[in-house]
Order: sequence, then C-alpha cells, then structure tokens
Amino acid sequence: MARWDPGTEGRLVQAALELFAECGYDEVTVTHIAERAGITRRSYFRYFPDKREVLFAGSDRLPPALAEAVLTADESAAPLPAVLDAFAEVGSRLVEVIDHAAERRAVIRASPELQERERTKLAALTVAAHDALRERGVDDEHAKLVAQIATITFQNAFERWLDGHGDQDFAFCLQAVTGSLRRAFSA
Repeated sequence: MARWDPGTEGRLVQAALELFAECGYDEVTVTHIAERAGITRRSYFRYFPDKREVLFAGSDRLPPALAEAVLTADESAAPLPAVLDAFAEVGSRLVEVIDHAAERRAVIRASPELQERERTKLAALTVAAHDALRERGVDDEHAKLVAQIATITFQNAFERWLDGHGDQDFAFCLQAVTGSLRRAFSA
C-alpha cells in the first residue's frame, strides 16, 4: 500500500477498533492492526507512534484550538462563560469530525492504560484554558479553578453527547450540563 494513501489512517483506526472489540486492547499488537488494515508494521508508525495513539489521533490539536477560542472570546465576558463558550465552539467542531466515538469510548473504559491517556488529554485542555485565561489577565488561582470546572463541564457534555448517540447538538449538551452545574452551586 502506498504511504501517501489518504485512506490509510482511517483504515488503521477502523482495524484497531474492530480488533480491540474482538480481542481486547491488551491482546492486540501494532502488527495485528497493520495487517488488518493491509499495511506493514513499519508503515503503521508513519501514522501513529504506538498502539494507543490510534485512538487519540488529532487530540493534540484540541488544546491550541481551545486556547485560541478563549483568547478570541468576547473581551467583556467573565472567565467561566468565556471558557465555556470556547469549549462549545471547539466541541461543536470536534463532534463534526470525530468518528467511532462510542466504540472508542468502550475501548477506553475497558483499559486503565487508555483511561490514563484520556485523563492526560483532559489535563492538557485544562492547562490550555488556564494559560489562555492568564493571558487574558485572570489571576492564577481564579484561572486554575475556572479551567478545571470548565474542563469537567466539557467532559460531561461530551459524555452526554455520546449517550445521545450524537443526535443532540453539542452546544445544547454543554448548556444542559452548565445548567446542572448552576443548580448544583445554588442548592
């Protein structure tokens, strides 16, 4: 298979998800994934650095996108609404391009190693939001708290979107979770 084949990355993701579902994450090797996708093991590493990253492809683009959205949010917006608006923007773009989200979630839930990788990804979002808020002039303690709350809200909204099989608008899911957060603080 040619290394410039535009469908290879998608085939690798599909092959990995199928194999993880059939055999379990720990039993699958990079060689298994590559063979299922019709490429060599060596070619696999042109697309992903290891077995777990096939499930997290593109996640490195989320923190910079979030930071940019926070920095370009309405200057008059308070920190939490600014970050939540940024998460709504980035999350709405994410759900338009993400494939196999439910299958991916099932594999991650079954593996402590992948759960840790997912937490690392969320931590990177928290850092991006924190740093962007600091750049907007928010004091460190407030920026840290807002970033943490917003990331948890985003995570819950994404779970809600997945539970709804992607039938609901992501921004609606985020608003619903934000409403629950407000009720929790006022109770």
